[in-house]
Amino acid sequence: MIRLGVVSYLNTRPLVYALERSLIPHRFELTYDVPSVCARMLTAGEVDLAILPSIEYARASGYRIVPDVSLAADGPVRSVLILSRRPLDRVRSVALDTSSRTSVALARILMRRRHGFTGPFIDHPPDLDAMLRAADAAVLIGDAALHVERPDLLVCDLGQAWREETGLPFVFAVWAGRPDALGPADAAALIEAKQIGLRHVDDIATNYARNNPRSPSFYAAYLTENMRFGLGEREIAGLRTLYRYAAEIGLIEQEPDIRFYKED
Repeated sequence: MIRLGVVSYLNTRPLVYALERSLIPHRFELTYDVPSVCARMLTAGEVDLAILPSIEYARASGYRIVPDVSLAADGPVRSVLILSRRPLDRVRSVALDTSSRTSVALARILMRRRHGFTGPFIDHPPDLDAMLRAADAAVLIGDAALHVERPDLLVCDLGQAWREETGLPFVFAVWAGRPDALGPADAAALIEAKQIGLRHVDDIATNYARNNPRSPSFYAAYLTENMRFGLGEREIAGLRTLYRYAAEIGLIEQEPDIRFYKED
């Protein structure tokens, strides 16, 4: 079996729906956790492949990426936010969600480029009220961000802010692992699983809504209007831009080559 580390958020459901239901032949075993833990498990060899925060691809050595699959946004993403009590150009400190790797790197980049803010940044578990007691602003990701309702706070959608800054999509995560982790048939299965999942968004949204506060139509709109799941030329350009900006401010040592698994 090939051990997969799967991020336990709604936005990964289309990638694994077909695997969970054995709608296609595969040899994957799925383990679920937050992005930072999926990255740690891959580094530790506890999984063979993970939905890896894109910044962690640049921090690793020799990983490969499954083609044509990502978690991305080309504008507002709704699930990666900075929430603050004051305008961002007046913020004195930012609490960073410890569940995240890529989104906190994105926040560091955009706060510096757009607002001249270089810190302090405070690592904090994803509890919004506690984060805002510790800092002027908070980076919140995933389902917690998707469900937040705080009209008393200013909200910056980091997907939209990146689009305004670069004109490109932002890639939050990719399937990645060591070069020998997947054969071509396995990579092809993950691509096919994504395609099947996207045909079942309504079912995914309905199932998710049973245990969550919003309607199926809300979750379906998020998956179809805000999230993007491909990895085409514009997404790769966005990924390269992330790596260039991250290297400029020392978040990674150097810009990595982007290398893919073969799928045929």
